[in-house]
Amino acid sequence: MTKKITTPLTEKVVRQLKIGNEVLISGKIFTARDAAHKYLFEHKNIPISLQDSIIYHCGPIIVKKDGKWIVKAAGPTTSIRDELYEWKIISDFGLRGIIGKGGMGEKTVNACKTFGCCYFQTIGGAAQLLASKVVKVQNVYLLEKLGATEAIWEFEIRDFPAIVTIDTNGNNMHVDIKKRSEEVCFNNIIKNNFL
Repeated sequence: MTKKITTPLTEKVVRQLKIGNEVLISGKIFTARDAAHKYLFEHKNIPISLQDSIIYHCGPIIVKKDGKWIVKAAGPTTSIRDELYEWKIISDFGLRGIIGKGGMGEKTVNACKTFGCCYFQTIGGAAQLLASKVVKVQNVYLLEKLGATEAIWEFEIRDFPAIVTIDTNGNNMHVDIKKRSEEVCFNNIIKNNFL
């Protein structure tokens, strides 16, 4: 059964989510790629509040038409690239969620467990579909400093699809799938005498 969740997220709501839960996310989220993560890691005093919000690992394609920002594509980028920074951003800014693809490493998993944050895997290769879930571009931060792709975009989204793949208990579906895949691969090698 798909769960509908809305930002701002409470710790209680996030701690009830488990790996494998399908969710539709609505509310306010913020995009952040590598340069934005580095900036957040180095500057705690920022002009926005990320408390109880979600960061989306995304470098959207956005155009301005008649003075209004329009999101053309908003697919996820590979999350592990931000492993160096994410754990500290979770703890410093009170994040409750991360949207991306491919999962995160041990430091981020531990921060999710300690501070009450989930990782939401969304669909790679569906950038236009995901862009259609952006109801409005509320604001953009650090545009001049970082450029359009790396800036922090504030989106209002509705029914954005994702799956919980890292939960607040430290469960990590990415590790589980990798482990199971290795077992299946190894068993097939043995079974078919490929050694």
